[in-house]
Amino acid sequence: MDTTKQFATDMDSHDKMRKYKVEFYLSENQLYMDGNSLGLMSKRSEATLHKLISSWRDKGIDGWTEGEEPWFMYPELLSERVAKLVGANGTEVMVTGSITVNIHQMLSTLFHPTVERSVIVVDELNFPSDIYAVESHLRLRGLNPAVSLRKVKSNDGYTLTLHAIEEMLTEDVAILLLPSVLYRSGQLLDLGRITEMAHSKGIIVGFDLAHSVGAVPHQLHTDNVDFAIWCHYKYMNSGPGGTGGLYIHERHHHELPGLAGWFGSNKTKQFDMSHDFSKADGAGAYQIGTPNLLSTAPLSGSVELFEEVGMEAIRSKSLALTKYLRDLVHAELGTYGFVDVTPTADEARGGHIALAHPEAARICKALKEANVIPDFRTPDIIRLAPISFYSSFVDVWEMVQRLKKIMDEDTFKTFSNERNVVA
Repeated sequence: MDTTKQFATDMDSHDKMRKYKVEFYLSENQLYMDGNSLGLMSKRSEATLHKLISSWRDKGIDGWTEGEEPWFMYPELLSERVAKLVGANGTEVMVTGSITVNIHQMLSTLFHPTVERSVIVVDELNFPSDIYAVESHLRLRGLNPAVSLRKVKSNDGYTLTLHAIEEMLTEDVAILLLPSVLYRSGQLLDLGRITEMAHSKGIIVGFDLAHSVGAVPHQLHTDNVDFAIWCHYKYMNSGPGGTGGLYIHERHHHELPGLAGWFGSNKTKQFDMSHDFSKADGAGAYQIGTPNLLSTAPLSGSVELFEEVGMEAIRSKSLALTKYLRDLVHAELGTYGFVDVTPTADEARGGHIALAHPEAARICKALKEANVIPDFRTPDIIRLAPISFYSSFVDVWEMVQRLKKIMDEDTFKTFSNERNVVA
């Protein structure tokens, strides 16, 4: 392994994506390693947001049907583009809602509990909002989460095994809902294998793709996944609270939306104002209310970048960046108590490296003072995510040098080892 700065310089000189760094707003001398929590603004996202604002300014209500990009079909047209990034048919994806809202929509649509099957399986390492949504959904169905919610156990507190997942797939399970990438450790699960395993037992499978969309290529349709939900504000750089996305396999498109709303109507009949719901044919049926266009427009500019580069190139650079980061951590920081908890195999890790350390919270604060933006996750995880579009190999090298200096000089000890209100 070569961990020299010269290696980083050489890698950057051959990087075909290096020209895209200027597309993003980066603070001077800041090393932004938190794109797996909130991606940076691109100039193209800014432009498509301003374009939407201008259409509102110039056309008022006529913006719904007039102009270069009428708002009425804006989400549908954007969804067809996003579908290509996740390996889905154009009618299987909808840019809408948020992860939590879309979980409720998918469960209310596809979860049909019976006496024989009433259990939803999740995992004990999943993001809390997913668990809250499942628990509340079960209660709304008159089911007791203590009985009808089961969690796949982790052997090490950071990762899941296929064996542990398979053990939970008993005959009373109706739905399996897992993350594609575990948000703390960065472990990437094998979506195709898990789906096949669950389907062999008659179980519907859904995935939360929050930490993989925009970083990892997906083939949702080919992998036969039943449903998926995600946000766009991490690797997809759509802005804070940007509109999310859902995927529902075409074999389920006959299902009436469990949470129906007027934007799930057939577009030709939506303004008939009939009290009889005329369901849209594809994933658009699972929209609920009027789309948040100001939160959707930045995604259009961001998707343009992904279309130019392609997910394979993005993934290739991401893997190279995180491998170099890992090699540097092992070479430069081996004596400081960091534990690398992210799986080593390329096919088993997402877009970030997770380091466990008992002083993680205060180290993250010291990094911010050194103009490095990391991400802390309780109780002891430092997440570092170099992003293919705007992180260079030299950035990764410099970041590790700043971290080493913090550890050498014990500057982290001047901070409390407690998370901030927003970690």
